[in-house]
Amino acid sequence: MRVNKKFILPLFFTIVSLLSACAEKDKLTDGTELIHKNQFIFAASGEFKPFSYMNDDLTMTGFDVEVGEAIAKELGLKPIQKRMKFKGIVEGIKTGRADAAVASHTINPQRSKHVSFTTPYYYSGPQIFTRPDSNIKTVKDLAGKEVAVAKGSTYSDTAAKFTDNIKTYDSDITALKALSTGRHDAVITDFVTGKSAAKEGFKIKGQQLIERSEQAVVIPQDNPQLLKRVNEALEQLRKDGTLSRISKKYFGEDITKKPE
Repeated sequence: MRVNKKFILPLFFTIVSLLSACAEKDKLTDGTELIHKNQFIFAASGEFKPFSYMNDDLTMTGFDVEVGEAIAKELGLKPIQKRMKFKGIVEGIKTGRADAAVASHTINPQRSKHVSFTTPYYYSGPQIFTRPDSNIKTVKDLAGKEVAVAKGSTYSDTAAKFTDNIKTYDSDITALKALSTGRHDAVITDFVTGKSAAKEGFKIKGQQLIERSEQAVVIPQDNPQLLKRVNEALEQLRKDGTLSRISKKYFGEDITKKPE
């Protein structure tokens, strides 16, 4: 079949033009770049209860989502949720699919090569979770054991320090649910997530808290002014008690203050 070059070339340039237009962002007077100048488009997974999860109307709610909305309000912008699979969020921010991610990303060197992080908006840490009758208590007991983690999370790297038998799930909740119903030997996840799942009836028990971690908002590296403004917004939300209030609503305690 012969291809009509007169048709292909105009189509090619039309596609290039459309892609270029999509890549452009609105620039505010202070140099902040946004996908749309009156909106703060923030990503979350909707798979990480109680941090982000789905309502019946398919909107997201949870601690991260309310923090994202509070940041938008402090910036004087309209909050716009954007749902992405957790494993693809960092790449999504890097390539401009959202202005930021408020999705419980742990600050680490690997991610910092690709995106910028704000100051932490909460503090957590990976913990071992098992079924109640398990003999696993500490990381020393994980050697050779089958450990489940969420795809794209830092917990996969944590688990790899102690076992080479790792299974991955799309979310921490599905990993914990599998553990609760008899699969795998353990799950490593955020201690708040595991504790919340246990309260909801999952047959799991928290074991050793492995380490502490800092979670922050993810910002594109080429948008330093947005990073500055979101940091200022977070500082105000700390001072006026908003972050503390949102935390206590979802967890019954304040996880936004740096541990002693």
